[in-house]
Amino acid sequence: MNGSDELRGSPAPAGAAAAPAAVQRGRVFAIVALALLMMSVDSTIVATALHALQHGLDTSINWAAWTITAYSFGFVLMLPVAGKLSERWGCRRVFLGSVVAFTAASLACGLAENIYVLIALRALQAAGGAGFTPSATGIVVEHFGDARDRAVSLFGSIFPIGAMIGPVFGGMFVAYWSWRGVFFVNVPIGIAIIVLALRHVPPDRPASKARRQRMDAAGMALLGAGLLGGMLAVGWLGERGGHPASWRFVLPALIAVAALWGFFRHIGRCADPFIAPRLIHGAGFGSVNLVNVVYGGVANGAMTLLPLFAANRFGIGAFGSGSLLVAQGLAAIAFSIAAALALRRTGHRLPLYAGGAVIAAGLLLIAVAPPAGIAAYTWLAAAAFVVGAGRGTVNPASRNAGLQLAPEHSSTLAALRTASLQIGAITTVSVVTAILARSDDPGRVQAWIYAALALLLAAALPLAARVPEHRGAW
Repeated sequence: MNGSDELRGSPAPAGAAAAPAAVQRGRVFAIVALALLMMSVDSTIVATALHALQHGLDTSINWAAWTITAYSFGFVLMLPVAGKLSERWGCRRVFLGSVVAFTAASLACGLAENIYVLIALRALQAAGGAGFTPSATGIVVEHFGDARDRAVSLFGSIFPIGAMIGPVFGGMFVAYWSWRGVFFVNVPIGIAIIVLALRHVPPDRPASKARRQRMDAAGMALLGAGLLGGMLAVGWLGERGGHPASWRFVLPALIAVAALWGFFRHIGRCADPFIAPRLIHGAGFGSVNLVNVVYGGVANGAMTLLPLFAANRFGIGAFGSGSLLVAQGLAAIAFSIAAALALRRTGHRLPLYAGGAVIAAGLLLIAVAPPAGIAAYTWLAAAAFVVGAGRGTVNPASRNAGLQLAPEHSSTLAALRTASLQIGAITTVSVVTAILARSDDPGRVQAWIYAALALLLAAALPLAARVPEHRGAW
């Protein structure tokens, strides 16, 4: 039986309880994949419209950039909430609610006439988008039987597609229509997802006693304050002139430390915590979360800055430097699919070792100067392909390693994984840009940073030995 056969599922035996038909699994996967693709496109498409948005709303570039920052803040803050809501109310309900919120907010963003209103709407849009990954993962885990590991693994091939096509569509909308098109494009897609999900996604199973328990409002508030404070502190370091001694860094940093300390103290004492402590730092889970921060988040942050490096170090133009990420995306898609199909034979640790080492090697290739006779663009594109190959190899294992330990908490674990990626990426970008802002030769300094990141990822490879091993379906 090949991968697609397993995704479709086997016919149910006579007299078995009603279950999604074999062909329904493919439809359900296509529906949730379309939602994930829409979210992935949105994470990159808005960046291409910043200049047009700035002039269209007659604002400064700083305020225009807050349309991206507000989305990142809202996304990270709402991820754990979405995971908990999925477990309590059901993944289908949260999935539909998230798509409705995301679609309505996208329409409102496209109609906004004020930058401050647009920033607030982007936060609302993020609240909807944050529910996609936890609820989609929960739907797959709940309804795909022994094919769920393959289906969840294939999620890793969806996000690179969105990251590649987002800038292309964004450029087309800005060139031939308006910046508003980058938001309006979500509306027909969102409506189609809602209609298809209502028809084809199986209803949630009856709520369990755990789902009926009260939400941990105190835990949610403490975690939200901690994450927001930390992101504001790190974000200030990324601003030109930002300094660790400034109150703009010290105040949110102190709030973050106090709130996160209070959060971990609270969940350790609460009878029904917002996030069970073992899912964060318990046996197996802590290692998986660290792997996601380092080989997912840090690597993603490093590659986000590749176009900047290409421009500063080698004078490559905007289109050429941006297209370097296409090489990474193509490699990530191909290797993610291959790794997903091989995961039951390789287990989790082998692809983590191999993929982590390849990512480190790719970052080191970016750091070193191209050999004589090789164009800088060609060298960087090849290095980006290597990084993408490593990330694609790591993705299925890092996605499944935690889920197989506690499938009943699949939505929360998916949210934690995505939050780990976001936190790692945002921290990397903020710290690196803070260093570059104080440099007289940012291209040369960034090359050394890539070398340092390569060493960091290589030094972190022993983490793979602490990830719970598993072969076969779970």
